[in-house]
Amino acid sequence: MSTLGSDVKGLLSLYNAAYLGTHGEIILDEAISFTRNSLVSALADLKPPLTTQVSLDLETPLCRRIRRLLARDYISIYQEDATRDDAILELAKLDFNLLQSLHREELKNITIFARDRLVECYFWILAVYFEPYYSRARVITTKVIAHISILDDIYDVYSTLEESQRLTEAIQRWDAKVVHQLPEYMKDYYLKLMHTFKEFEDLLASNEKYRITYLKEAMKDLSEAYFEESKWRDQHYIPTLEEHLQVSLISSAYPMLECASFVGMGEIATKEAFEWITSFPKIVQASAIIGRIMNDITSHELEQTREHVASTVHCYMKEYGTNVHTACKKLQVLVDDAWKDINEECFNQTTFPIALLQRIVNFARMIEILYKYIDGYTNSSTKTKEYISLLLVHPVPL
Repeated sequence: MSTLGSDVKGLLSLYNAAYLGTHGEIILDEAISFTRNSLVSALADLKPPLTTQVSLDLETPLCRRIRRLLARDYISIYQEDATRDDAILELAKLDFNLLQSLHREELKNITIFARDRLVECYFWILAVYFEPYYSRARVITTKVIAHISILDDIYDVYSTLEESQRLTEAIQRWDAKVVHQLPEYMKDYYLKLMHTFKEFEDLLASNEKYRITYLKEAMKDLSEAYFEESKWRDQHYIPTLEEHLQVSLISSAYPMLECASFVGMGEIATKEAFEWITSFPKIVQASAIIGRIMNDITSHELEQTREHVASTVHCYMKEYGTNVHTACKKLQVLVDDAWKDINEECFNQTTFPIALLQRIVNFARMIEILYKYIDGYTNSSTKTKEYISLLLVHPVPL
């Protein structure tokens, strides 16, 4: 270790590799602690571009960073490398800018009844897949997350419990004829939801149309979870952590979104894949844990300033009699364990291709970007705005 301690690039490689550890690999847990401390100590004496590379990886390890931002960052790092190949650098810049122009056109063409979050929604899904051949899938999933964003607001902010119940029942029935049962302000949303899912079906080939059935069922599950949380809120009920997670992992919307992410993909997304993704497998549970808990840790204080369902943080505090700091620390352990679950599922033999598992991994990676320090989706004028600018507004200078 004494030799490795002076090899910064070696330390950085070990640091990043150790985050691919699974349960029981204590030596890798120790390696993370050792390499992190060593890299932090060495940081002040490093020179660019290594300083930038180490700083970025210390903030978020390589395996948890979204690929498109990683590419943008690495182009800048590689440009400062004295051993760079200028032809490769130019090709990377041209490739990035060409793909960026495609993404901009795609976003421009997406129109949907949505709150002022469409760009943020597209940015979220861009982290899930950026490749040009996933254009159809990206558009579909962006529209789904935009609808979910509105639905979350309706349950969380605007509706009474009785109105929430009516909306839940209408979504369970999935029939435009029941729209008259809804309050006036919900009718446009409900009809648009029906219409959008019909649009999705029209986009699919005849042998793909069955996928919409799975998507509808996932939306029904989500609405039921939102309604259950509405009841908890109005009853001022604080469940146990286990009880909370049984509902809030679904209301994290990740099981629904991960199902949606398969809908627009090609032949690789088979009926067996939809049966699997909607059975709430371990890797989907893990991504939902990461999404739910990291969201709650960064937003629980703000949400408790208004009438809101108890977060996992408050449930833990009540159940175990701890303070906020201890609760957040203990919940972070669940997040770290969930990442190990994801690693295990990706390493283990599976009947499903890595291209499908990668969507789920990328959803978890996006949480690391949006909810590491603050709620970067709600407060998108902060670091999120910078990320969006890098990926969708400003080309790489040639």
